[in-house]
Amino acid sequence: MKLPSIGIGQQDVDVLLSPTAYKESLLEYIQQAKTRIYITALYLQDDEAGREILTALYRAKMQTPALDICIFVDAHRAQRGLIGQKEQLGNSALYAEFAQKHQEKINFYGIAVKPKELLGVLHLKGIIIDDTLLYSGASINNVYLHQFNHYRLDRYYMIRSTALADCFCQYLVTNFIESDVAIDLTDKISLTKKQQKTQSKRTRAIVKRASYQFSEVNEASDIQITPFVGCGTRRNKLNHQTCQLIKQSNETIILITPYFNLPRAVIKQLTLALKRGVKVTVIVGDKTASDFYIADLEKFSLIGIIPYIYEQILRKFLKRWQKFVDSGQLVFKLWQDEGNSYHLKGLVVDETHHLLTGSNLNPRAWALDLENGLLLHDPKQQLLAGFQQELAIIYQHTRDISSYLQIDSQRDYPLKPRKILARLSMSKVDRLLKRFL
Repeated sequence: MKLPSIGIGQQDVDVLLSPTAYKESLLEYIQQAKTRIYITALYLQDDEAGREILTALYRAKMQTPALDICIFVDAHRAQRGLIGQKEQLGNSALYAEFAQKHQEKINFYGIAVKPKELLGVLHLKGIIIDDTLLYSGASINNVYLHQFNHYRLDRYYMIRSTALADCFCQYLVTNFIESDVAIDLTDKISLTKKQQKTQSKRTRAIVKRASYQFSEVNEASDIQITPFVGCGTRRNKLNHQTCQLIKQSNETIILITPYFNLPRAVIKQLTLALKRGVKVTVIVGDKTASDFYIADLEKFSLIGIIPYIYEQILRKFLKRWQKFVDSGQLVFKLWQDEGNSYHLKGLVVDETHHLLTGSNLNPRAWALDLENGLLLHDPKQQLLAGFQQELAIIYQHTRDISSYLQIDSQRDYPLKPRKILARLSMSKVDRLLKRFL
């Protein structure tokens, strides 16, 4: 079935190959903005990179007073400190500080998708600057923008399309601002727990039925884009389309995910694809490339067990389908680059369908968080050269896994994570954890 779509040309898509290039482009486009800047991210952090971006936004607003600037972040994440630093007031204090220092008005909105962060967050991605969409899974902080020595690698696409930009902005305005569920994060008057619960309930009801609205344009264009958004397991168009892509694959699948904890529906479709002869390549981060990894065992805490759980899921999957690995039909590539981390996600099917998404393709993204994505249909493979460049950069730091025995077992782990895993397994809490990871 043909999907409704927005047509663009090859010249309208640029693939950026590093977090540094992404940051430079972001700052350049902010400086040149004329009409609107709409930023959607999990968070905009109170650190050097976050302050640099905010400074650029206020400077742009000063230069062009009519510029409409709105920032949408997860409300829970914005109002708490970093894990292990609970005395912090959270990023909302940064937004209030900048708002007080400047006469120019920038809107900072917090969106509470669920009553608690554990139960789901705003995980939408996309930065609209005038008629350009900068789409990446990256949030805004030092590591995502490679401010200092370390980086967190993501994917970075720039797509020029007025219709697509309008579509993204309309979703945010209609469902968050006009519906009055967006929380002003510069307002010092905090909501009570009861008010927060009511607000999140209203937000949840809205996002579960909301979708991107657009009119089909340029149907004769070589490349067609369809945006998807979804929250929860029922009638989730993004989840459904992800499974459909795998189901309809004929020759190749490239699946990119930072954490190997795929939803059952995805595992099912991948297995069926393998059985009908499709070559499947999975690019996943090594446990040490996870943003949850704690190298210093003296500071090891419960949150640090997450990468080890992912690794054991990966090992079991490889062991089960070792025959496909042996035949070369199933290829696993593990990414690792010293102390840097890996946050890429997406799907490429038969070299003609590209799914760009912020979804981690795990049970949490599948059932709890508010996620979005872009499906690019490229029958003439005009995007393939750019994707192959991106892939070459990724592959510089990957190694092929030819056997599940190359993946550490629990007995190979240091004492602290080994003990925690044993306790979790005995209490069967690990099964519950996998649903929230």
